[in-house]
Amino acid sequence: MSPVLDTAFIAPRDREDVVRDAVWSSLVAVDIEHRPAAEDISVRIGLGAVGPLKFCSARASAVTVRRTERLARQDEEPAVFLGVQVTGSSLVVQNGRACVLHPGELAVYGSISAYTLLFDEGVDHHFLRFPRALLALPDRLLRDTSAITLGSDNPLAGLAHTYFSQLAVSDRLHQAAHGHAVVEPSVELLRALLTTQHGNSGLAAAPLEATLGLRVTQYIQEHLADPDLSAARIAAAHDISVRHLYAVLSRSGISLGDWIRTRRLAACRRELAGVSGRLRTIAAIGRSWGFTDATHFSKMFKRAYGISPRAWREQNRPGSPT
Repeated sequence: MSPVLDTAFIAPRDREDVVRDAVWSSLVAVDIEHRPAAEDISVRIGLGAVGPLKFCSARASAVTVRRTERLARQDEEPAVFLGVQVTGSSLVVQNGRACVLHPGELAVYGSISAYTLLFDEGVDHHFLRFPRALLALPDRLLRDTSAITLGSDNPLAGLAHTYFSQLAVSDRLHQAAHGHAVVEPSVELLRALLTTQHGNSGLAAAPLEATLGLRVTQYIQEHLADPDLSAARIAAAHDISVRHLYAVLSRSGISLGDWIRTRRLAACRRELAGVSGRLRTIAAIGRSWGFTDATHFSKMFKRAYGISPRAWREQNRPGSPT
């Protein structure tokens, strides 16, 4: 898993700040209380991501992690966390409940409510972050299944533990060639685990349809650079017909072609104004965002922004008059 943070290579006085900053920037804002003195703090964490899913695999000395009410209120992108216990034990507290995790067990907890994670024996744990909207599960179900041990009494827990443990640490699965292929199965496995735990898998169906538009637009954003992005491909990725796809987008006031083109042009505009825009040809930048015809790209860009791509780049060179 890459990158890796290891406090063995960090001065003791800086360890707490470096660990906090890494967790805040890559996963979630939390207060971290290390039990040992600064010189005895030991933390080794690997960070990774696949599409919208994020991972943190950690081994560390004893620590308490708190998501306070204040931090929860500031949440801009609600998420659901899956904790996977590897060795030792830990305690998860949220929504007035507490559960103990042993090796082979899992628990979920949400970012929009306060929670506490206790690792009195040290940390050997995987943390996986799922966008709440992507799971498309009712709020009540997520509350009812948070801070509950998912273990031997759930028929899917063993499978989920093995799968998510491997997913959290596998560099090959995180590579672009494989990454997007595991996003949907990962989401569906967690959905199945939680609805099974709740005892009513039918609860997932209505929210899944209700959030289809959101999931479709998120998929498009993640694949904007793919020149073969099409209605047929988007529909197939969500197991719906092209007609259903257009109906879903229409309800949100979205014209598929215009929506994709607008966001691709915005990406090109940002790149042309940045450092990378001065290192590549205009045609290459257009191709990297799905515009295979350089002339067509220039025409669309000028129509959208009233300026040619070349003039826009020159205008944004360092030292250029504004």
